[in-house]
Amino acid sequence: MSSTPSRRPSRHATALGIASGVGAGAVWGLVFLAPQLVRAFSPLELAVGRYFSYGVISTMLIAPRWRALLATVTRREWLALLWLALCGNTLYYILLSQAVQTGGIAMTSLIIGFLPVAVTIIGSRDSDAVPLRKLAPSLLLCAAGTLCIGWQALAAPVSGPLAARATGLLCAIGALASWTIYAVGNSRWLERVHHVSVHDWNLLTGIVTGAQAVVLLPLALALDFTHHDTQAWAKFGGVSIGVAVLASIVGNSLWNRMSRLLPLTLVGQMILFETLFALIYGFLWEHRLPSPWEALAFALVALSVVSCIAAHRHPLDSQTQTTA
Repeated sequence: MSSTPSRRPSRHATALGIASGVGAGAVWGLVFLAPQLVRAFSPLELAVGRYFSYGVISTMLIAPRWRALLATVTRREWLALLWLALCGNTLYYILLSQAVQTGGIAMTSLIIGFLPVAVTIIGSRDSDAVPLRKLAPSLLLCAAGTLCIGWQALAAPVSGPLAARATGLLCAIGALASWTIYAVGNSRWLERVHHVSVHDWNLLTGIVTGAQAVVLLPLALALDFTHHDTQAWAKFGGVSIGVAVLASIVGNSLWNRMSRLLPLTLVGQMILFETLFALIYGFLWEHRLPSPWEALAFALVALSVVSCIAAHRHPLDSQTQTTA
């Protein structure tokens, strides 16, 4: 497998990409609260509700450009959108929701915190990428922060049977693998489809994800043996639409913009902002301050991002000096 050429962004592009990554993380962090807001509904129902809404909204937004855009999208690109939608949306959110409901927000958000390590290591194989040895401090800080939370989650007294917590852990690991595949694949495809804007690529992903939600709808209804009153369904609908607009429409657009501006080794670190915001929202939801282990993890994760940005800045500065 040949490596993919790495992008050397300008300082302005780097700053804009990082800002887009922060914005995406801020709205994506809210996704971790959604399963807690509507606990009466299954993870499958949460995924179907969110992505059906995502598909409907995407269809409405792209309708004025549909015919012109359809002529530019090839069969291969539709197939790519299919598996990207599955890995990054449908499968990922089902696993994430199950992990949050059975394992808790803190454990799930920090397992997902290993995403930057996986994505950055993969990105380091690109030609002209920042050498892995320069990224090592950032990766070690990220791993140390994640291990702090993992230790906190294991050491702290928790409620619920061991089997449920083990299920949550396995689902979080599955979500980690699923989204790693998406993050790398989506970044690669955004390098190829320059004829499609990042916003339209997100809306096309939304249409495909919505179609997957329609397919899963009968299964979700068949497996739901709980009676939900009108108020519960209204709350479920509100949460689904809210998450679709904020996380899928706004968050994904920001993420796609960032993915087109930054090299994959830096894209991986931007995932940490989702972890940071998810932790903040989790503490606010639980009405508590972080424990010493969680505070240390938060600091290590923040240092990891700063270290990675610094590692990417040095080659650019050297290049500028040489040119001058």
